[in-house]
Order: sequence, then structure tokens, then C-alpha cells
Amino acid sequence: MKRAALCVRRGVRVLALGALVGLLVACALPAHEQPGALRAEVVARLGAPTATIALPSGERLLYSELPAGFAAYNLDFDASGRLVRNEQVLTQQRFENLPIGTWTRADLQNTFGMPLRIEQVARFDGDIWTYRFRQNSDLRQAHVHLDRQGVVRQVLFTDELPNFDNARD
Repeated sequence: MKRAALCVRRGVRVLALGALVGLLVACALPAHEQPGALRAEVVARLGAPTATIALPSGERLLYSELPAGFAAYNLDFDASGRLVRNEQVLTQQRFENLPIGTWTRADLQNTFGMPLRIEQVARFDGDIWTYRFRQNSDLRQAHVHLDRQGVVRQVLFTDELPNFDNARD
């Protein structure tokens, strides 16, 4: 009898674990939102956005995984509240094509959201905004240099190295 009860308990645990995995797999992600979706439905599925940005012909909802993650999604809606564009913007290509000398702090914030960190260094008179992203399976960082007026002056890239501080754990 004890053996049967043990088997039943194990079976229940396996089923519960399977159900949990199924729920996690079915979680709503910004990447799954399709053009034509209504803004209210998207917010109901994804929750409140990281930022809301007014656009000339509608509105952008920005969903960012930073600081822990590597993606930020721009979900652009037209004036009627329908999704017209869904783009993951933290990419090497997007950072390589930033309009140097034209884009400002506001452009960065409205496109990529707030950075992982803001730093200053002795050899540059301004702020450096650092964003994390993935290029294929490589973890990378884009360091966007903004002068004192908040204008983008250059973008540098580095690989994100693993943190071995917890190697003794």
C-alpha cells in the first residue's frame, strides 16, 4: 500500500511539473504579438510596458528585458490602436546604424529604452550608455557615447564576459 501511495505522489509531482512547464512555454512574449492585434489585448497579455512613447501616427509600447535580459521590443500601434510593427531592437545592426551626430539621448530612450548602465570615463566628455544584446549566441554590449549636449558621437562594442565571482558557490 505504501508503494502505491508513493507512486501516486510521484505521478502527481510529475504532472504538476509538466503543467508548470506547459504554462511557462505558453507565457505571453512581445515577440509573439502579431500585426493587427489591439493595444488593449496586447497590454492584457503582456502587462504594463516599460515605456509608452507617442508617435506621429500612433503610439509605441516598449517592453524591455534589461537589465537582466538581452532584448527590447518596440510594439508600434496606429491611431486606431492596432499593432502595425513589432521589432526586437537590441541588435548589432541597429546599433551599427545609429545616426552619429544626429541622434540624441531622447532618440535612444524612445527606441531602446533605458540602458543597462550609464557611465563616464576620463577620455570622453559625456555619458556612455551601455546596452546588452545577443548576436547569435554571443553576449555583447553596445557602448553609446553621448556628448554633453546629449548627442550620439560614437558606438563601441565589446563582448560580455561571464561573471566568475560566484565560482566558489
